[in-house]
Amino acid sequence: MKNTINWNFDNSYSRLSDTFKENIKPIGVKNPELVLINLDLAQELNLNFTKIDKNELSALFTGNILPEGSNTIAQAYAGHQFGHFTMLGDGRAVLIGEHLTKSNKRYDVQYKGSGKTAFSRNGDGRAALGPMLREYIISEAMHNLNIPSTRSLAVAKTGEKIIRDTPLQGAILTRIASSHIRVGTFQYVAARDKRDELEIFLNYVVERHYPELVDSKKKALDLLNVLINKQIDLVVNWMRVGFVHGVMNTDNMTISGETIDYGPCAFMDTYDPKTVFSSIDKMGRYAYCNQPSITKWNLSRFAECLIPLINRDQDQAIENATKLINTFEKKYEERWMSMMRKKLGLQGTDDKDKFLIVDLLTWMHQNKVDYTNTFCYLMDLKEYDDDIYKDNDFQNWKKNWRERLKLNNNNHEKYISLMRTVNPLVIPRNNKVEKALEFAEKGDYIFLKKIISILKEPYKLSQDKLDYQNPGPQQKNYQTFCGT
Repeated sequence: MKNTINWNFDNSYSRLSDTFKENIKPIGVKNPELVLINLDLAQELNLNFTKIDKNELSALFTGNILPEGSNTIAQAYAGHQFGHFTMLGDGRAVLIGEHLTKSNKRYDVQYKGSGKTAFSRNGDGRAALGPMLREYIISEAMHNLNIPSTRSLAVAKTGEKIIRDTPLQGAILTRIASSHIRVGTFQYVAARDKRDELEIFLNYVVERHYPELVDSKKKALDLLNVLINKQIDLVVNWMRVGFVHGVMNTDNMTISGETIDYGPCAFMDTYDPKTVFSSIDKMGRYAYCNQPSITKWNLSRFAECLIPLINRDQDQAIENATKLINTFEKKYEERWMSMMRKKLGLQGTDDKDKFLIVDLLTWMHQNKVDYTNTFCYLMDLKEYDDDIYKDNDFQNWKKNWRERLKLNNNNHEKYISLMRTVNPLVIPRNNKVEKALEFAEKGDYIFLKKIISILKEPYKLSQDKLDYQNPGPQQKNYQTFCGT
C-alpha cells in the first residue's frame, strides 16, 4: 500500500540467515474489521493513520494488505515450557518489519493471530478476540504503570470463527516491541551446536540492543550481566503492582527486558503470594511468589547458551557464568527492599525495615486484604468502611510505620510524594476486564474504551477512577487463558 502512514522499515532481522526465520506472509482473512487503534502509540512511532479510511485500516491490521517496505517473517526460537525444553517459533505470528522513528528508535511490528507458519505445531495459527483485547488492555496498562512492556497498536476482527472449546471470533493484534528476541531464541541457536551461528547472533543482539558492549572483550559475559539486571528490575516492578505473568517460560523472557506475552496473566486483588491465574499452571510454578526464583532459573538457561562464547575453556566459562548468576539473590533483595521502602514512603534505610515490610505483607495475607488498596489507604487516597483496617494488629503495625517515617528528616509531604510515584490507584481489575471483554464480544466497545482510558493515568487521582478502585466480588479460582 502507498506509504501515506510514514512507515520507515529497516528489517535487520530479515537479513540474518534462514536459520533464524521462515519467510512467510500473513494469511488473508474474509471480513476484516478494525476494533481498536492506539493513536497515542501511533504518534510516538511517528505514524499517521488519519488519511486512511477504516476499511483500509481494517485490511492493513489483518494482513490483507501490507505496508510498503515490510518484509514478513516468522521467527524461530525454542524454550523451556514449564521446565521442559521444546523447539518452538512464531506459530501464530508474523513479524511485518522493523520500523524506525524519527529519533532512530527501532521497533518490531508484529501481527499476532495471522495464521499458520512452519512453527505452528498443528495449531491453526489464529487468535480469538477476547485474548487479543485482554493483551491490549494489560500491555497498555503496564506501559502506563511505567513497567517495560511490549505494546498494542491495534486489534482487528477477522470475520472468521476459530475453534477452541467453542467457536470464537477471530482477531489479530498488532504488537509493538523493541524486539521479539528471547532467551528462547538463543536456546534455539545454541541447540544447533554451531559456534559461528551463535557468535553471529550474539553480535547482532549486542549491536541492536546494547551497542555500548560492541567493543567489549567479554561480550557474552557482559550481556549476561546486563540481562540479569534488566530482568531483576522488571520482576521487581511486577511485584510492586501485584502482577502475575502466568507463563514465565524462557521463550517469554525478552533480551530487551520488556514484558511479553499477555496470555494467562492478571493483577492480584486479595494479597496471596501463591496467587496463580493460569489455567494450565496446576502446580503453581509461576505463582506470584515464585516469579523471582523462576527469573533466576531462566537466566541460568540463558547463561548455558553463552558458555561457548564466554571462554573456550568450558570449565572456566561455567565458573564465570555461575559467579554472575549467583549475584541474583543479593541484587534482587536490594532492589525489592528499595521498591518496598518507596511503597511505604520510607526515606533512607533502617535495620528493622525488612521486619516492618514482612509484617505488613503477612497481615495482608492472613486477613485477605486487597493489595493495591492497602497502599492507597496508607496514602489517605481512599475512604474505607472496611472494619479490617481497624484491626488491632494493623493499628499496631501502623504505629510502628509512623515511627519509622520520622527518620531521615522525613515529613508528610515527602513520604506521600514518594508513595504516589510507585503505588497505583487503579490497576486492570479482573472484574472490570472481564466485563469489558464480555461486552466487546457482543460488539459493544464502550466499556472497553472506558477502562483503557481510566488506566492511562494510574497514579493520578480523579473522580472517575473511584469505581475502578474496587475489586468487586472475589472470584474463586479466577483463571485466564492464552487462547491457543
